[in-house]
Amino acid sequence: MKPSTTVILDTRRQKQDGTFPVKVRVTHNRQQKYYPTGVNMKVDAWEKLNDKKLTKAERNLKEYLSSCQGKATTIIEELKTFSFELFEARYARKRTINGAMFDQYTDYIEQLTREGRISTAKSYQNSLNSLLQYNKRISFELVSVSFLNEYEKWMTTNGNSLTTVGIYMRNLRSIYNLAIADGAIAAELYPFGKRKYQIPSSRNIKKALAIADVKKLLHYRAPEGATMQKSKDLWLFSYLCNGINIKDIARLKFKNWDGEFLHIIRAKTERSTKTNTKAISIHLLPQAIEVINRWGNKDNDGNNYIFGILQQGMTPEQEYNAIQQCTKTINKYIRIIAGELGIEKDITTYTARHTFSTVLKRSGASVEFIQEALGHTDKSTTEAYLDSFEEDTKKHFSSKLLDFKD
Repeated sequence: MKPSTTVILDTRRQKQDGTFPVKVRVTHNRQQKYYPTGVNMKVDAWEKLNDKKLTKAERNLKEYLSSCQGKATTIIEELKTFSFELFEARYARKRTINGAMFDQYTDYIEQLTREGRISTAKSYQNSLNSLLQYNKRISFELVSVSFLNEYEKWMTTNGNSLTTVGIYMRNLRSIYNLAIADGAIAAELYPFGKRKYQIPSSRNIKKALAIADVKKLLHYRAPEGATMQKSKDLWLFSYLCNGINIKDIARLKFKNWDGEFLHIIRAKTERSTKTNTKAISIHLLPQAIEVINRWGNKDNDGNNYIFGILQQGMTPEQEYNAIQQCTKTINKYIRIIAGELGIEKDITTYTARHTFSTVLKRSGASVEFIQEALGHTDKSTTEAYLDSFEEDTKKHFSSKLLDFKD
């Protein structure tokens, strides 16, 4: 006969604060044993869990306790021959209050940090912090479709953008997939996908500048040798060099430059596509070479960084901080310049990448060409970068709608 499980309030011994432990009771061959859930409750609070109307905290607690019972049932089903000794070993290893799920997150964050992927590690840490703020008793069994819908609602109510929600949910999905691969949770419980929970995608906010605004930036006269001039030059260098981001600019070495072309592998893709890594070749216009000549390292040894944003021997954390500081400085001064030029759009280093791709599209370049230039492995990623046509173009064509010829 298969063992049975239930969740009970163990009233045999009261704690000093008047609560009793909530436990999972396993019954097999008339023998009963009790296993902790980590929850202590008073009798009236326990009885209230049977009410139809529950607060959000009570619903989360009830779901968690149900997941504890479900975990115990799963272990029993996985055991070919049941014994309390085998069950206890697995139950102790898989106990989930800040256990398996928390460990999966922290192990992966540590792995990312070891690999020098500091920005991604911080993203996963922020995702974990958000989850713990929402529910301190996180567990894989607790993450159901209803949990994810409630969590999304909580995040948006607390001021998170859909972009942030999407990032955190994709991180959670990745952690869940790792847990399935490690055998920490059954694949049948996977809550993501069609007819389950679908991660929201934010509407693409148009970030590209009109070519007229790019010309204004190009001809803007910043004080010679000043941080403002360097910030403007590095922004334009990004735009002129396929929209590569500041991290890729910082990692450029003289060995990547043959005098006419830059040959790089984007930091963002060198790990994710290492089985099919492809270098991007960037033709340097005279204006881009001017930036190198003005701000580049005077010692052009092949292993030297071109712009000196990074130094040899830096730790991954030091590299991350240097790139973040450089990006922050560029954003500060490019916004000041844009304000002086009357450019209304908010401009950041990210704008340079979107502007590069959009200008190419408007010039007639194919999506495939732009995809290769940006270093994307997925065409849909490229399409997300492509901005709408300029307002003047829309006005021009809409005026034709009533331009009848008698």
